[in-house]
Amino acid sequence: MPSFHHGDVQIAYLDEGEGEPILLVHGFASTKNVNWAYPGWVSELKRLGRRVIALDNRGHGESSKLYDSAQYDIATMASDVVALMDHLEIQRADVMGYSLGSRMTAVLACEQPQRLRSIILGGIGIGMITGGGPGENVAEALEAPSLDDVTDPVGRTFRAFADQTRSDRIALAACLRGSRRLMTREEAARIAIPALIAVGTRDEIAGSAAALGEIIAGSKVLDIPDRDHMRAVGDKVYKAGVAEFLSTRP
Repeated sequence: MPSFHHGDVQIAYLDEGEGEPILLVHGFASTKNVNWAYPGWVSELKRLGRRVIALDNRGHGESSKLYDSAQYDIATMASDVVALMDHLEIQRADVMGYSLGSRMTAVLACEQPQRLRSIILGGIGIGMITGGGPGENVAEALEAPSLDDVTDPVGRTFRAFADQTRSDRIALAACLRGSRRLMTREEAARIAIPALIAVGTRDEIAGSAAALGEIIAGSKVLDIPDRDHMRAVGDKVYKAGVAEFLSTRP
């Protein structure tokens, strides 16, 4: 698997297919493979004639594991995405995130819009501004001796997922604590590039997609029927909506 260094941090990534580039940014406790390759996103986007690039976020997958929460500031994590684009000599790309990856993508849309042709914010709604989702309860669950020691239901879900993916749980706990900064309503309102917001109708983590859509002018909202935060990722409605959005994008 190819990788590069952004400062002292090694970032692993995949780069497949040909055509206009789309860069994929996975969610918390996931990886480029779990979030994008295994659910069929990479193959689907290649079928649509796209060059598909996906990274393992710092602290995740095959990228460097860091244990200082300060190294996971959301803007710092987002800067890894731009560093990968620079490494691959890609000036502009469509970017699709999921959950934490969408929060990173939104930061880029605010701070470096000239690098993005469009954004797809999967698995995040108004929670990007108002909060919610995994908090200290999840960090403590990741640090617990075993899953049997975790009683909090949300904590158990993320701990079980981290165990399943054989993640570095201590690095994930540091990431969770360091990447908590929310986006303000004013920051979100500055996003002026084409945007699709895609959230499962049973997602209790992301918050309302429609409410976020009201703040990001001109954005489109895609409801993923009967899917929660974990099960929306590979949904066919999600994939079809993204394909349509990309095909009609200015």
